[in-house]
Amino acid sequence: MYRTITKENWRSYAYKNYETTSLDIDKEFNEDLKRFKYIKRLLRRFKQTKELKVRLILNHIIVLQNVFGLDAACTLLFYKVEPEFWPMLKSFLVFLNYIRDDEMIKIKHDQNILNELRKI
Repeated sequence: MYRTITKENWRSYAYKNYETTSLDIDKEFNEDLKRFKYIKRLLRRFKQTKELKVRLILNHIIVLQNVFGLDAACTLLFYKVEPEFWPMLKSFLVFLNYIRDDEMIKIKHDQNILNELRKI
């Protein structure tokens, strides 16, 4: 059904993969979708100011994985985050073992982020 994620089917793909036991699923779903925007904002801030909120980004990514599942969360993240931030995103995902280091080999790691993640 979803061979390619597009602007038109992104939300539908996310909803199909949403796993929650909440009674107010629509409210929870919309709150969780905001996490993509927060991650983008945090990555953009790091690129502009070199201020990196490592634990906050990790927490948002972990929550996304918990509610969407690993494959869907990674797919949705790479769709919503602009390609210029993919090296940063890949560094977090490899650190969390959500993707292997030998996956997406055309995307290089962000060395600054890897250095910060190693401090944890």
